[in-house]
Amino acid sequence: MKNKPIPDKPYICPDADITILPMSRNDIDEILEIENVSFPGPWSMSIFEKELKNPFSFPFVARFDKTETKTIAGYIIVWLVAEEAHILNLAVHPDFRRKGIARLLLEFMLDFLAGRSARVVYLEVRRSNISAQRLYMGFGFSEIGVRKEYYSDNKEDAIVMGLEMACKSRAAKVV
Repeated sequence: MKNKPIPDKPYICPDADITILPMSRNDIDEILEIENVSFPGPWSMSIFEKELKNPFSFPFVARFDKTETKTIAGYIIVWLVAEEAHILNLAVHPDFRRKGIARLLLEFMLDFLAGRSARVVYLEVRRSNISAQRLYMGFGFSEIGVRKEYYSDNKEDAIVMGLEMACKSRAAKVV
């Protein structure tokens, strides 16, 4: 997959004043700020740079349109290999949390993946991150396993969640 397909036009969410578009190298400084306040074991700049070059990686940002600089409110990164997707990272800046941005990013990504014939989507989430688990369950994800001591910062378990995608729509059933 030399040239990975990305949307020709930004995905605009007028009710939320958010535009979702492919992540670029110029976004990384803002993304690192969000990453560092969101996770105890944040990704480095080089990891984000590698994701931008990875032909299986699809990174997107949500920009808040009401600021002069169109601040990045959040981002999502997914790998798509054959018909299997894996959500690697999803974060929202603390100033924009509880405004539905994670939901918009996830909804966008599931539609994006459905359009590329993804049949199943996986992710890991900290056992303690109940709000994220609820978000994912609201989209039809279910717990399919546990990775013991998955997170290196505190040896916390990861809940593995999965979603089987219905053909060409976000309608889904439990894996």
